[in-house]
Amino acid sequence: MTASDQAGQLRSLVAALRRSFADPNGADDAARVEIRRVEALLAAAPLEAAALQPTHHPLTRHLPAVLDLAEATAPEVAAALRPIAQQLPWRYGYTPRDDAPGLEGAMGWAELIGPLAPIVSREVCFGLTLIGPRTYYPPHRHPAVELYRIVVGHPHWTVTTDTAPRQPGDAILHASDVVHAMRADDEPLLAIYSWTGDVDTPSRWV
Repeated sequence: MTASDQAGQLRSLVAALRRSFADPNGADDAARVEIRRVEALLAAAPLEAAALQPTHHPLTRHLPAVLDLAEATAPEVAAALRPIAQQLPWRYGYTPRDDAPGLEGAMGWAELIGPLAPIVSREVCFGLTLIGPRTYYPPHRHPAVELYRIVVGHPHWTVTTDTAPRQPGDAILHASDVVHAMRADDEPLLAIYSWTGDVDTPSRWV
């Protein structure tokens, strides 16, 4: 695959993710306000993309199952993601936890637009989060305002002390520094995410 082909596939993936992310269905009023904010920031992001540097993160073993499931829940996203999924910069950035051995190999994210992404923006982060089946993402917080749009999976999602089942198409908004956690069920979880506000300070465990 040439660098030009790869850049074109990345732009196609970002476009498909943006269309899915911006769907007003599944979003409450507060989430829709944040979606509009994110869309404005993404529209201002540069079109140039650096070459992708695959990380070969172990969580990518879940990608075949994710892509097959996404064919039913988000076919446009599945079609755009399939040819480039293994080439994305999947990573994990938390400190180890004694109570969650192996978590660093079971979940992670691929930042496509942001300070550390192939498409550089200092104003917004936009990408994908992938969590393996039966994996618990423990309580954490960050200064950035975050919005998730579920593509695949039926996780249980906790915001502060409220836990609820979620499904593909749902939009979940996390205000700045709100504690949140999620648990994937027997399916992997794939979600589009955005960060706005303080996009430089990383998440931390609670």
